[in-house]
Amino acid sequence: MNTPSNMLPLGTKAPFFELPNPSKTNEIQSLDELKGEKGTLVIFMCNHCPFVLHVIDKINELYEDYNDKGIEFIAINSNDVEKYPADAPEKMIEFQIERKFDFPYLYDESQAVAKAYDAACTPDFYFFDDKLDLIYRGQMDDSRPGNNKDVTGEDLIIAFENLLLGESQEEIQRPSMGCNIKWK
Repeated sequence: MNTPSNMLPLGTKAPFFELPNPSKTNEIQSLDELKGEKGTLVIFMCNHCPFVLHVIDKINELYEDYNDKGIEFIAINSNDVEKYPADAPEKMIEFQIERKFDFPYLYDESQAVAKAYDAACTPDFYFFDDKLDLIYRGQMDDSRPGNNKDVTGEDLIIAFENLLLGESQEEIQRPSMGCNIKWK
């Protein structure tokens, strides 16, 4: 089922979280510790969703391009792992190793963080400025599995560049699309 983003209102303060990071022996990491100096991209994702698999390598490229410019990425998996064991924390570690990404990938077992962000799908993207105010949410680009459009990361790149240049964000922001979050 293709589920679009709920599009949290712009200007919303990033809801605080503290979650375990399976790749760091379940060390608890918080938004305040992890946030970027200039911007923070929070990504709701999981291991098995075809929409995530379609874009994860590009997300990693964007991270490599923008992390040293002060933009941090934080990925969060909120899926019900009892019904979807492919998204279990030990599989998150394997997925991170296999796909070679370095940004934190946290586990939201209670699903409270996904609810606080009004997240709906995987992947769902939320981009906050240095004050943790929401300035962009929605799709990474127009590409979806099977639509034959290149994965460019264009919509996120525009949001990142606008922030770094001090420009205002695009008024039209299109929802991300993906598998629905697997609620308990």
